[in-house]
Amino acid sequence: MTVATTAETSGPIDAPIAPPRVVRQRRMRPGLLGLAVLLVALGGLGAAFAVTSVRATGSYLAVARAVPVGTVLAADDLFVVQVAGGQGLAPIPADRVDEVIGKRAAVALAPGTLVAWEQLTDQPLIGPGQQQLSLGLKASEVPARQLHPGDKLLLIGRPARDAEGGGTSTRFEATVIDTATPEDGELVLYLALAERDVPAVVVLAGESRIAVVLKTAA
Repeated sequence: MTVATTAETSGPIDAPIAPPRVVRQRRMRPGLLGLAVLLVALGGLGAAFAVTSVRATGSYLAVARAVPVGTVLAADDLFVVQVAGGQGLAPIPADRVDEVIGKRAAVALAPGTLVAWEQLTDQPLIGPGQQQLSLGLKASEVPARQLHPGDKLLLIGRPARDAEGGGTSTRFEATVIDTATPEDGELVLYLALAERDVPAVVVLAGESRIAVVLKTAA
């Protein structure tokens, strides 16, 4: 067998060999790395806040109209609102409205605000060592256009006309518990005052020798 050779394959070929290409690894800048970590953290906090807010959303009781101190709450004084979040709040859930109706306002309640248990009380405005009495006043004797439960009054007893030397006036502190307006237009005040002052005030009122001053509004 004859083997034919050619000049192209007669021997090794000397030629330059390209070196292998080395791929450089990119280095991440520290600032970009910190930004990425921050974004991830903020995303996690946002998700947690969203979940918490959704869980806290519910129906709560709010004040429908102004409620003075000492007023017994009725259904018309309340309405239901939807509150999302509620972080740091302790409002009364709407399904407990039956427990709220009939309680007294321990503080003045403003319309549109949420109702909390610490704003309510079962106790009357008559404190220890006090008694309640009623006092009728003519329109010209009322110290303000409206008196509300919790208002602090100063009752001033005028001396009798025949008192020797003109006499001296006496003063008594009282708190408004409630008010009423009979058909005759006279304003009736239901007051709480110290037991020791009740006999003197009754006598002064019976003789129409008492003036009423509004000391502090509730």
